[in-house]
Amino acid sequence: MTTIIPAAATLEGKKGLVLGIANDQSIAWGCARAFRALGADLAVSYLNEKAKRFVEPLAQQLEAEIFEPVDVTGEGDLKAMFDKIGEKWGKLDFALHSIAFAPKEDLHGRVVDCSREGFQQAMDISCHSFIRMARYAEPLMKDGGSLFTMSYFGANRVIDNYGVMGPVKAALEASVRYLAAELGPKGIRVHAISPGPIKTRAASGIAHFDELMNKATERTPEGRLVTIEEVGYTTAFLATDGAKGITGDTTYVDCGYSIIG
Repeated sequence: MTTIIPAAATLEGKKGLVLGIANDQSIAWGCARAFRALGADLAVSYLNEKAKRFVEPLAQQLEAEIFEPVDVTGEGDLKAMFDKIGEKWGKLDFALHSIAFAPKEDLHGRVVDCSREGFQQAMDISCHSFIRMARYAEPLMKDGGSLFTMSYFGANRVIDNYGVMGPVKAALEASVRYLAAELGPKGIRVHAISPGPIKTRAASGIAHFDELMNKATERTPEGRLVTIEEVGYTTAFLATDGAKGITGDTTYVDCGYSIIG
């Protein structure tokens, strides 16, 4: 009989970065709490001074050892965060990217009407910043590691009012596959996590989001929506040694929303 090794389900001694906590409703917050509950030490980012007052108390609850501003629209903040991690820890075991943005006028319109500037901005913040995160994480993951980003079912199916974020998330999921192939030889696993609709601050920018949530509730097998805690539990498991055989795929944490035709 195979023995389950408890050490395979822990993050004790692991160092992780969490990008994208905005408040206590954020998916990144659910993930950060799960990482910490399994014993990981965390570095946490906040967007700017306006956001800091919402995120700092949460970082304190997590006993975050590093707390720095990261605005991915520029190159400096992200690099500075990884420089800080290198100086303090000298290594990194996992990193979570939970960042997405599209200009409201482009998000609320048809994809065919999306502006070039809006599309480029959405791709840069929501997709290419994950690639940049992976680039900076690679040299710190000397013993392998895990990279995570947040996607959505709209990457694979047309979802009403999801608009330009559909093509952007599709690009993000394709990037996950390519990064997994490129970084796999170094023991670095790459994952897209696809939660069902969750009422976060970012999601509230989607037109008629309450209607989307109601429809999603009706189509899930359990008749309910997923929670940030449940997304966090799954993501944290994928960061453990118990998930070393999983990489390059999109993991759905959506109460079965994606399986119903």
